[in-house]
Amino acid sequence: MNPRAALALGLSLLIVGAVPHPPPRSRAVASFGIPATPMLPGSVIPLSIDGLTPPYGIELLGTGHLNASSYVAPERANGPVTLVAANQTAVATRTLVFAPPPAADTAFIAVASYDDGVVIHDAAPPFARRSILGVGGAPADVTIDPQGRIAAGATDGTTAVIATIAPWSVQAVEGVPFSDEAAFDDKTQAAFFTDRDTNGAGAITRVSADGQIRTRVLGLTAEGIAIDSKRRRAYVANTNDGTISIVDLDSMVELDRFAAVSRVFSLALNASGSRLYAVSNQSYTSPFGAAGSVIAIDVAATKPRIVAKSAPLAFPVGLALDQRRNRLFVTDERDDDVYVLSPLTLHAVHAPLPTCRTPWKPLVDRGTLYLPCARANEIDAIDTSTFRRRPGAPFATGGYPLAVAVWHPQPNVKR
Repeated sequence: MNPRAALALGLSLLIVGAVPHPPPRSRAVASFGIPATPMLPGSVIPLSIDGLTPPYGIELLGTGHLNASSYVAPERANGPVTLVAANQTAVATRTLVFAPPPAADTAFIAVASYDDGVVIHDAAPPFARRSILGVGGAPADVTIDPQGRIAAGATDGTTAVIATIAPWSVQAVEGVPFSDEAAFDDKTQAAFFTDRDTNGAGAITRVSADGQIRTRVLGLTAEGIAIDSKRRRAYVANTNDGTISIVDLDSMVELDRFAAVSRVFSLALNASGSRLYAVSNQSYTSPFGAAGSVIAIDVAATKPRIVAKSAPLAFPVGLALDQRRNRLFVTDERDDDVYVLSPLTLHAVHAPLPTCRTPWKPLVDRGTLYLPCARANEIDAIDTSTFRRRPGAPFATGGYPLAVAVWHPQPNVKR
């Protein structure tokens, strides 16, 4: 039986709604790798199927459309929609339901879940999980700008998604290869993505507010990004050659590339744009056999220069600057804690804060330190004043969370 005939048989069994006897042993039950949480309209949902070996056919019952690797839901989807995949050996079915888009007048938390997409949670305890925005692949980062736009890319594909909260719309952008981090330029509302691999090199891609795409190839394996909208530049960490690129936000010309530290990974910039912080993502126990650290770089000078370096750290990965309380938080993926450093000297100013397993990219937002714990599938939340855990934290989220963004209602963004 060929895949098309097998698919037709699978559809016929689904449509009649009942099978009078168990299917033959040779016809196994497979499953779509789609989370049970309701999806958001406009989602781009990867079609991974467990237990079904190619070749097979896929059919859609309902609105939206299929492309080569994903189901694309319409922006006004209210479901349900059923997907069927089959060949001569197995059948998989999955019915999707859709949640209402998040409201512009209500705060919410967005989590970049590598396994599931961008997971939307209530911003208050118990931090209920409401919906998922599919981005066409596995996101490593998510960001939200003051205009109410959510941006996330896919580390395993070439599609990025930019969703607007009010009115709800979703733009699926092709041509953003293997993206890692995302950031908005507040002046032009352009979205920027670091691209881990573009024909063997790293890159930065700009998606303008009008949808135009431009990519600039940089060093090896672009990861972290920091945007300076006032000085019109982006800083990009080239992890596998230990350099940082400075890129003009408007012309996309690489202005400079300077040596930083081995395995430079995450970046953070202070409010004045004068000091850049960078993580060296290394550990004595890793294959690299060298200690990790954090460095501070004076980028206000004509030539960037390192002005401070932390003590050796176990295995640092992400960092967030709390400018209000003059602290730099650095997550450690080996010891499951968070270093608290002075932004001036990079000396410890408090004992490390214990958290859940494998904290990744931290976020400081209105007095709360959010910590996505990748191997715990949880988000921790710590008061930056008392260092005590917020009520209801840590809370469960999607699989392998790597980053967090928080939306607060803005007066210029209406429902």
